[in-house]
Amino acid sequence: MRNRVTPTGGIVDVPLRGAWTGNRGVLHEGHDIVRFHAGDLWITCVLEFRGRWREQWLPGRYTHLYFHDEAVSFAAGHRPCGECRRAGYTAYRDAWGGEPSATAMNRQLHRERLHRGTHRRRLHELPWTGLPDGVFVRRGDDPELVLGDHLTEWTATGYGTRRPRPTTGTVPVLTPPATIAVLRAGYPVQIDDTAR
Repeated sequence: MRNRVTPTGGIVDVPLRGAWTGNRGVLHEGHDIVRFHAGDLWITCVLEFRGRWREQWLPGRYTHLYFHDEAVSFAAGHRPCGECRRAGYTAYRDAWGGEPSATAMNRQLHRERLHRGTHRRRLHELPWTGLPDGVFVRRGDDPELVLGDHLTEWTATGYGTRRPRPTTGTVPVLTPPATIAVLRAGYPVQIDDTAR
C-alpha cells in the first residue's frame, strides 16, 4: 500500500517495514492517497499502544503512515506524538528548549519542511561540521543519513551504500533545523541497525 514515508516526506508504496507509524491527518479516499498533508500536525507514533487497533483506510479518519526508523520520520518533518510517545515527546520538547507548546513546535516544523503554500520540500544549506547523527542530507538521487564519520544511503529497500562523510563545505539538509537542534541537544534518535 502507498503508506510508507521517505526521508524527503514522500508517501510511497514499497515493501520496507516500518518501526513507527504516524499521521498528517486524512490523506486518503478509498485506498488512494489524494493529498500530501491536512495541516501542520505531523506526528510519529508507536506501532502498538494500550491494545488499541483501528482499521486502515477508514473514511474520514486519519491515514496511517509508516517510517523505517525515527531518523526517517524526523527528516520527513514529523515529531514524537504527545500521547502514545509521552517520554519521547517530553525529551524532544525539552531538547528544543524553552518548553514550547505542541502548536508552536508544529508551526515551526511546518515552516521549515515546506515552501509556504506548496508541497515542495525546503532544503537547508548547512555546513557539514556540526551535523549530528540522525540527520538526512541530499546530495544525489537518494537521501543519505549522517552517522559518525560516514553517510549511509537510504533507498526504498532500506539502508545501503556507506560513504565517507565530507568534513568541509555545505550540503542541502532535509531534516528541519529545529529538529537538528534537538538532536544536537542530545535527543536519542532511533536509527535502524542496518545503517551502521
